[in-house]
Amino acid sequence: MTRAEPAPLLSQPQEAPRTVIEAFTATARRLASRPALRHKCDGRWHTLSFREYHAEVMTVARAFIRLGLQPGQTVSVLAANGPQWLITDLAAIAAGGVAAGIYPTSSAEQCQYIAGHSGSAIVVVEDSAQLAKLLAVRAALPALRAIVLMKGDSDAPDVHGWEQLYELAEAVPESQLRERLAAQQPGDLATLIYTSGTTGTPKAVMLSHDNLLWTARGAAQRLGAREGQDGLSYLPLSHVAEQMLTLHVPLHVGSCVWFAESLERLPANLPEVRPHGFLGVPRVWEKIQARILGLEAQAPFARRQLMRWARRVGRAASRAQEHGGRPPLMLPLADRLVLSKLRAALGLDRAHHCATGAAPIAADTAAFFASIGLPLYEIYGQSESTGACTMGGPGRHRSGSVGQPWEGLELRLDADGEILLRGPCVFMGYLHNEQASRDARDESGWLRTGDVGRIDDDGFLTIVDRKKELIITAGGENISPAQVEGEMKSIPAVAQVCVIGDRRKYLVALFTLDPLLLPAVAQAAGSLATNATEAAQCPAFMRWFAAQVEQVNRRLARVQTIKNWTLLPEAFSLQNGELTPTMKTRRAVILQRHAAAIEALYD
Repeated sequence: MTRAEPAPLLSQPQEAPRTVIEAFTATARRLASRPALRHKCDGRWHTLSFREYHAEVMTVARAFIRLGLQPGQTVSVLAANGPQWLITDLAAIAAGGVAAGIYPTSSAEQCQYIAGHSGSAIVVVEDSAQLAKLLAVRAALPALRAIVLMKGDSDAPDVHGWEQLYELAEAVPESQLRERLAAQQPGDLATLIYTSGTTGTPKAVMLSHDNLLWTARGAAQRLGAREGQDGLSYLPLSHVAEQMLTLHVPLHVGSCVWFAESLERLPANLPEVRPHGFLGVPRVWEKIQARILGLEAQAPFARRQLMRWARRVGRAASRAQEHGGRPPLMLPLADRLVLSKLRAALGLDRAHHCATGAAPIAADTAAFFASIGLPLYEIYGQSESTGACTMGGPGRHRSGSVGQPWEGLELRLDADGEILLRGPCVFMGYLHNEQASRDARDESGWLRTGDVGRIDDDGFLTIVDRKKELIITAGGENISPAQVEGEMKSIPAVAQVCVIGDRRKYLVALFTLDPLLLPAVAQAAGSLATNATEAAQCPAFMRWFAAQVEQVNRRLARVQTIKNWTLLPEAFSLQNGELTPTMKTRRAVILQRHAAAIEALYD
């Protein structure tokens, strides 16, 4: 079916936007012909302007009404990142409904849980593979009225292809959509964010229009986001951080979102987009670091020495900048010969703000990127705070710190060090879980984050660890596994670390190795190992690795040292349930899957 020409934009509100759609409409009116979304198809980038983006959202919203969506009901989306994901989310909100994301890696049972718990009236799925998950559990979803298939067609009952939405929309007058938009209030529920479930069943975090707009404005200010800038979307859109950076900040400031073809294609897409800002979870930054170090190790001797010299100069410059000192005199030369070319090759030569979040980043990785002129500003927040609530940045950066709280937020520590937060970003509560809501947010509006932290005299916050993950040894010592893991990740070729020791006499660790770095590191250690299995069986490599662990142990307090350890043959993975979709470790799953190896370390 041929799509109709974009309809005239809805009237612009006379005052500051009060809802997500009012903010979207205001930006679409102001930047109608400017690019809003770009995605790759058949090897070419295709562009959607703000006017076209807005028209698609309003059309799909009317189609949702035709499919029976009532105000307050949920539309879930089960798909990879792309324009249709954002259109679905905003269309659900425009129609008076609630948007909810389901991670595309979810099993059929996990899809059933979220669609059932949220009472989804409509689920939008990407393709036949995702559709199969819904059809397998459909009988257990009595509230589900319709499924929309983004790609392809299906003969299953009440399953509609994406192109059918334009025909469905024609049966709903624009006046009916306007009525629903006019009825929306700033405090209304707009979005559900399902937590990643690192410690149990996911909870549905309820976020209002107020939560989303206030945080988008603050994030735009802290990130230096501006009209006409470019960003790259690749992390799962079901996560609050990616939603904020891909959906809410761009529609607030008028920046353009490009969609990576996949996580595997990210290294190729970055130089094509050259984003003005980039958020990576620690594992993404670690993989980029490993790739650079792997290429450096294979370079001719003179080139390798030049690269290492330039990084030493860059690291000295970073330390000087952080402490208000003068950069080295050789910095311009190092930048011209090596560092600027390295940033350009990565596609980050225009990035004025590189951020990391979702989990602690190893000090070695942060120092590496600082050395090439890409300081990583740590972000701290959670779904319950609508994403980030503290952030570092140029002129307000401290190594190891997650920055200072945003203006308008109150942050303090409880007696046990737990971080408490109060302000406009604090969530409405958990859907269908009043007890958990009361446990998380008290009557005065203080959010109990579940994280333990420290605050210095200048207000910079440092995260110690998750309160539930602190190790209490048999001797009664409180230890942060994340801190020890961060130190151990400085060992060359180490990819992941899991420290164990709760209610035990001492700490042990499980290590995984990076396959890109391992061959060169093993060769330097006098080993012929080319993979983790060979490394674990090679006496020369094991002697070298033991010496590396002991070297790190010397930097730690006695109770923090690793007394025994093992190398695992493969990395922790999403497929095995050991990682969340944002690549945070699920410690409980790791302890269960590797119980035999752990017990052997204590025998």
